[in-house]
Amino acid sequence: MIQGSLCHLWALLLLRYRPAIQPRALPPGSTNHRLKSSNLFSMDTLGVTIGLAFIGYIATYLNGLRLTQRQARLARLNLQLSEFYGPLLSLVEANTLTYQSFIEKYSGPDEKNPFHREVPPSEQELAEWRTWSITVFIPNVQAMRDVVITKADLLIEDEMPSAMLQLCAHVSNYEILAARWAEGNYEEHLPAIRYPAWDLKEYARDRFILLKKRQANLLGRAGGSLSRRRETHRQG
Repeated sequence: MIQGSLCHLWALLLLRYRPAIQPRALPPGSTNHRLKSSNLFSMDTLGVTIGLAFIGYIATYLNGLRLTQRQARLARLNLQLSEFYGPLLSLVEANTLTYQSFIEKYSGPDEKNPFHREVPPSEQELAEWRTWSITVFIPNVQAMRDVVITKADLLIEDEMPSAMLQLCAHVSNYEILAARWAEGNYEEHLPAIRYPAWDLKEYARDRFILLKKRQANLLGRAGGSLSRRRETHRQG
């Protein structure tokens, strides 16, 4: 498309400026007339050849620039998926399943979280909660926090989403709580800042799906361009 437009523009320029280079009138059939006509034809042919070569160069350059930019976008998408949104979503999903397993095991007949029942959790339930928290829940949210902190440059947004900020604050509260448990202080069992379960899960899943669609789109285009270049090379 670009090459066709450039060719059209070059043709218009030739038509526009050709009258300015027409020779003065000479008697038809004279030697000078034939020489001038031949020279003019050669000049026009040379001009068209140079113009087409220049247009081909520009079209090739623009096409290469477009492919380079697309490859750069694809490389960043791959990093976002492999180093940020993919690991984050995996950790969130694994943490959700683990938490559900804990609830199913210790919810009781009313199928409620032990901390949300009218009757307070028993000492055994609290001890189990501390074990699960130290062994599974805290390491999981710490891993999420580490992804957010170390790979923040791969965020889609220009600013840190609120769910991420709440996650980091939640982890800090959880770590303080675990330190108190290590000292034998069991007065508190829940962090002051809650884990943003729903918001974080929706955010990670939505962004992961969005990036996968963009990746597939770029891979499809890149594959199509590569196939066309190979076909052109074979035909040449």
